[in-house]
Amino acid sequence: MSQHFQEEPHNAITDSSIARVIPCKELALTDPFKWLALGFRDLLRAPILTVFFGVFFALIPWLITYLVALTGWHLVILPAMVCFMLIGPFLAAALYDISWEFGKGHKPTLWHAVKAVKRNAVNEWGFGILLMVLMIFWLRVASMIHALYPSYLGDNLEELLPFLVLGTVVGAVFTGIVFLLSAFTQPILMERKVDLATAVLTSVNAVWLNKGAMFVWAMIIFVAVVIGFLTGFVGFVLLMPLIGYATWHGYIETIETKRERKFE
Repeated sequence: MSQHFQEEPHNAITDSSIARVIPCKELALTDPFKWLALGFRDLLRAPILTVFFGVFFALIPWLITYLVALTGWHLVILPAMVCFMLIGPFLAAALYDISWEFGKGHKPTLWHAVKAVKRNAVNEWGFGILLMVLMIFWLRVASMIHALYPSYLGDNLEELLPFLVLGTVVGAVFTGIVFLLSAFTQPILMERKVDLATAVLTSVNAVWLNKGAMFVWAMIIFVAVVIGFLTGFVGFVLLMPLIGYATWHGYIETIETKRERKFE
């Protein structure tokens, strides 16, 4: 590793009354591109597993869109997104396991990847529920913003602009909070037998300390999501596993260990 260990007093969170915080390293702005390169290497080494899990990431948004178009009932988005938030951590855990197995010099298998979520099951499912609650809160806020739109206004851009700006700003703030809470939470829960609060606070600490590098990483994820939507969700088949693999490598590089790992 080229990065130097950061002394604990320089961490954003040095103490917490509700959980311990695992120290992190200081990252360079270019590090996320290195994670992406390592993730792409894993993608090439496990093409079948990549496509298998990638199809699920593509099917979920497609299914939500299909149900809305079929029923004309936009409220179907809520239960569909609830399911996604609960299934998402399971899919991510499987991808992390693949990169982890490569790092240990093992050959990843579908069964081993599927069992990954069981390593810290209570806290990992708790993480899924946390994401679900945050998602429901955001949907309620979005509904309130929509309710503020007067029915007598037209559909032209000039009249819509204030509400579009408000929705974008609120959405960006909410997305930033979710990213802060979840950037490294799932990998921490997978590799270490820690509680959810420890994993979340460790993620917050790492993101806050490395705001520049993590902003670059967030933009990479954003671009991947945009490409996925522009390709009719087909792009998600490869892009989401790529982001998953890269996230694992980012976690390995960012979060410290008491004893150096025997891989990576």
